[in-house]
Amino acid sequence: MDKELAVVILAAGKGTRMKSKKPKVLHELMGKPIIRYILDAVSPLNPALTGLVVGHNGEQVKKQLGDSPLVFIDQEQQLGTGHALKQAREALVDFKGNLLVIYGDTPLLTTESLEKLLEVHTENNSWATVLTTDMPDPHGYGRIIRSENGEELQAIVEQKDLEPSQQQIQEINSGTYVFRCPEVFSILEKLDTDNKQGEYYLTDIVHIWAQEGKKNYPVKVDDYQEVMGINDRVDLSQAFEILRGRINRQHQLNGVTIEDPANTYIEPGVKIAPDTVIRPGTILEGNTEVGENVVLGPDTTLIDTRVGRDSRIIKSHVNKTEIGPGCSVGPFAHIRPETVLQKGVKIGDFVEVKKSTIGEGSKVPHLAYVGDATLGPGCNIGAGTIFANYDGQKKHHTHLGREVFIGSNSTLVAPLRIGDRARTGAGAVVTRDVEAGVTVVGVPAKPFSKKNK
Repeated sequence: MDKELAVVILAAGKGTRMKSKKPKVLHELMGKPIIRYILDAVSPLNPALTGLVVGHNGEQVKKQLGDSPLVFIDQEQQLGTGHALKQAREALVDFKGNLLVIYGDTPLLTTESLEKLLEVHTENNSWATVLTTDMPDPHGYGRIIRSENGEELQAIVEQKDLEPSQQQIQEINSGTYVFRCPEVFSILEKLDTDNKQGEYYLTDIVHIWAQEGKKNYPVKVDDYQEVMGINDRVDLSQAFEILRGRINRQHQLNGVTIEDPANTYIEPGVKIAPDTVIRPGTILEGNTEVGENVVLGPDTTLIDTRVGRDSRIIKSHVNKTEIGPGCSVGPFAHIRPETVLQKGVKIGDFVEVKKSTIGEGSKVPHLAYVGDATLGPGCNIGAGTIFANYDGQKKHHTHLGREVFIGSNSTLVAPLRIGDRARTGAGAVVTRDVEAGVTVVGVPAKPFSKKNK
């Protein structure tokens, strides 16, 4: 923990342009609320305190982030960024160090840029240090006014307060600052609302300190997209494209083949080993992990799923499943939560599996439902088979031993145990346990032959 650093994230705005009852910072971007990206970027800095200023629907934000080590700071009236930071004074009353201030709607910021900002601030003994960038279209952003030598920061002028001569400046304020603390709280008392917005501007701190001869510095990032703020749904979709491109590119550089990045969706927490091929239309969500030499897709979705090396999954939906090495799934399979496919399992087309363990080398080739079951190694499940696990009130389990063969269109009515190397005839309805080596046929199924020895 860095005792010399505290962080305050400003997230109290209404976000009216989102046209939503949900606070802006809780809108999701690739599976995570926007605010989570800020927290993830800040976390490696190990701040002594991270405060989150909340206002509009603040209780929703508190509930969503209740598992985070945050200090929540209420801003009942939204009177500008300067007023928002002022609300954090009590939380930082005894803090003496550097204060990092970030807008809560800038999810593309990186830890590396924040580290650079802090480094410049410390090396120059700066009073205020501001993250900036050159924006191709700077309209709507506050502009950076530098000193004559171009090194120091003199002022930040908001769009509505720009003079005609300042309109062409492309260097903009990102809304990310480092201030000296507690000095910044003293200067906040000097702010006024003499501007076209009638608000307390945090940016006025720079101008006041510059007039007092105190040095402030800008730190420019090369990628202007990094400081992009989310104001409406259009911005959200643009951030999605940028983030998706970053993620896909990093996987490609790590040895993963992504055939069509524009049609591939991989969330930030996903891990993929080298020599895996991702085909078009593939979606990887949550805590998914994929081993080496796997082929995924086309048109495949994995959610919170682990896939062993050398497996192949085609045109299928898989959720909260463990897939062992050398497995084949699909096309058109639906693998539901709490399923385990052991080494070399085949799940074919139009098969649904739920809360089941499929033993090594077993096959469910097509048109079957397997629910609440355990299959031993080497089993073969014929087409049209149904594991009838629900009696209308409770779910029941079916257990198959080794090398069991289930004939086509069989119905296995749980609770049920079928012994090693037992068999069912086509169309059998099995309502009683079957001993090892026995073949049963008919409705209800009865032994066809004596137990094999």
